[in-house]
Amino acid sequence: MPNHPAQIAGVTVLTKANVYFDGNVLSHTVLLPDGAKKTLGLIRPGPYHFNTGAPERMAIIAGACTVTLDGTDAAHHYTGGTFFDVPGNSGFTIVVAGGLCEYICSFLSA
Repeated sequence: MPNHPAQIAGVTVLTKANVYFDGNVLSHTVLLPDGAKKTLGLIRPGPYHFNTGAPERMAIIAGACTVTLDGTDAAHHYTGGTFFDVPGNSGFTIVVAGGLCEYICSFLSA
């Protein structure tokens, strides 16, 4: 069973896209009734580095990626139905080798 919902009911979706890396990473912000924030997006092939403010959980919905957290040398492979956590005030490099990688990013409490 996947670790993510097939749908998210009762939310507000911001229609303006978050566009990164010349359009190779796109997401939309989803605001939940309890005040939590998520982004839903997709990543085209390539390597990308992201910095974090708050801690994040990246759930991979479809596709595959390899991730290296800042401060580590270990690269880990993730596919649909898996996730990884990123500490706050940190970052990670994500590499998509081919196809699209779809994700839900949840912003966690510190």
